[in-house]
Amino acid sequence: MGGNMTSITEFLLLGFPFGPRIQMLLFGLFSLFYTFTLLGNGVILGLICLDSRLHTPMYFFLSHLAVVDIAYTCNTVPQMLVNLLNPAKPISFTGCMTQTFLFLAFAITECLLLVVMSYDRYAAICHPLRYSAIMSWRVCITLAVTSWSIGILLSMIHLVLLLPLPFCKPQKIDHFFCEIMAVLKLACADTHVNENMVLAGAVSVLVGPFSSVVISYICILCAILKIHSGEGQRKAFSTCSSHLCVVGLFYGTAIIMYVGPQYGNPKEQKKYLLLFHSLFNPMLNPLIYSLRNTDVKNTLKRLLGLERAL
Repeated sequence: MGGNMTSITEFLLLGFPFGPRIQMLLFGLFSLFYTFTLLGNGVILGLICLDSRLHTPMYFFLSHLAVVDIAYTCNTVPQMLVNLLNPAKPISFTGCMTQTFLFLAFAITECLLLVVMSYDRYAAICHPLRYSAIMSWRVCITLAVTSWSIGILLSMIHLVLLLPLPFCKPQKIDHFFCEIMAVLKLACADTHVNENMVLAGAVSVLVGPFSSVVISYICILCAILKIHSGEGQRKAFSTCSSHLCVVGLFYGTAIIMYVGPQYGNPKEQKKYLLLFHSLFNPMLNPLIYSLRNTDVKNTLKRLLGLERAL
């Protein structure tokens, strides 16, 4: 192993084990999904900025979620598309480490933002009379800044532990981007500390927050069932169902990948789960919120001048 240890300057991402024709097909398909992701989240962000009626805590956090989804996708998908066109093109060591750091930062931030959004729904439905006091703009800004700060700080810890590791040849990463567990497999040193930190981090930002979301929605469900108005119940369910769909998609795939049993999920299966997590989730989020949210649909109709026609 000593002969294989060297100063690594670049890595080769193996991507998906398909032939050239299928890779070209995937390039076209993923490019389309990437475009939809940027457009969808960009539209959500634009609607929230342009319509003062959407300047509320719920849409404030939704705008941050849209920003995270755009950044999350831009961090991984362009490199994946490059690899589909030219599988032999390597990624630099600096680029790989940056991609690992940003992926973790955006993923952790999204985890925490989803928890904050569930707390916002809890305050709105369970404590409507005190909602404006509970979710003041000062509180909202503090929660958003805290989510971003924790995401960056925890990612920095993983990066600091990763950078000193020596890497062995061949420097081939069996993934479509520099995912931290795939990068650790190339290390020539003991990586137990790194792996334990990844597991501890996953438990702290996935299992703990997900449990908080579940508890929040149990309280929300109890409050909704006490509403006597059928219209009020439908509006509350409509508002919460969008967030529940996003939470289920995000946390479900993430927990399977990083907290689930290692032997029950083959390596290739986890790779495709991460593809769904990093490409399809950000694309589906704006669709879920726009199709299930009356306020967003009405704002879009007003801006397009379609309200009278419809």
